[in-house]
Amino acid sequence: MSDVSGTAGRAGSVRRRGGLGFALRELALIPAIVLTIIAGTLISDAFLTTDNFLNILQQSSELAVLVIAESIILIGGKFDLSLESVVGLAPMLAAWLIVKDTSIGGSGVGLNPLLAIVLLLAVGAVVGAVNGFLVVRLRLNAFIVTLAMLILLRGVTLGITNGKTLFELPNAFLYLGTAKWLGVPVAIWIAGILYLLFGLLLRYHRVGRAIYAIGGNPEAARVAGIRVERVIWGSYIVGGLLAALAGLMLTGRIASVVSSQGQNMIFYVFAAAVIGGISLNGGRGRLLGALTGVLLLGILQNVLTLAQIPAFWIDAAYGAIILMALILARMSGGGPQET
Repeated sequence: MSDVSGTAGRAGSVRRRGGLGFALRELALIPAIVLTIIAGTLISDAFLTTDNFLNILQQSSELAVLVIAESIILIGGKFDLSLESVVGLAPMLAAWLIVKDTSIGGSGVGLNPLLAIVLLLAVGAVVGAVNGFLVVRLRLNAFIVTLAMLILLRGVTLGITNGKTLFELPNAFLYLGTAKWLGVPVAIWIAGILYLLFGLLLRYHRVGRAIYAIGGNPEAARVAGIRVERVIWGSYIVGGLLAALAGLMLTGRIASVVSSQGQNMIFYVFAAAVIGGISLNGGRGRLLGALTGVLLLGILQNVLTLAQIPAFWIDAAYGAIILMALILARMSGGGPQET
């Protein structure tokens, strides 16, 4: 165990010494966020209000949780494209079992909402476990596996209700997207707490250091005694759980489950992670940087919406941001971003 801690510690030391470029990328987003806020203030009087900022944070909360999930997997040297489909499938299956009215797409079962939430989280964990098994045990390509899983789960989500939207869901099932604590939406609290917990875990806990060590050099980590396969498999399971939670939060906010829920969300996840300094090569990046990426995208979308910019231009802006982040990563000495 001392060898494990020593290797993880040495990996962390190398990361700190060689990660100046990544730290600069994280810090670079702060002035970008400030400039975006200034632009929003000039564009609309409605921007610089408490309600609008709470709205930005709540709308970004599901993306924030999904970015945590993807970041953990990316830091370990893998990635998961299917997380967006879990955001749709897990709540859709749970809601389908809850809704009694078969005429609007329900199953007629009338499942207790608390049991449905447990099932929802279990679906996320199972999907993550299957992805982990295929990648770790069968050694299949993570890109192909998770892309196939994305398509498979999207088809299942559409097939459960024939593309219908499920609504009239119980308050307990919608709680995370509707309730407030101390005047702040619960979803914001959840996202903040998860960032704190997982940030501390990755930085200070033995498992977190092992994830960085594996992402930096899996063979060296294995020689040092780190159970590489178990850690990677576990990261996929945790990622699936967090994606299911994000789906529940999104369902609560929109008070329904739509058949296209989560669609294209993975692009924004990668955008936030990359511009926040998470390396696609593994072993580098911090959740703090990923959080600033989420905030920048959320504020930018709000500003462009208030400016009445068409949605397709917003997507174009996100694409441009990713390209600039990749160029910045290369110029800062982060090395080429490979899959």
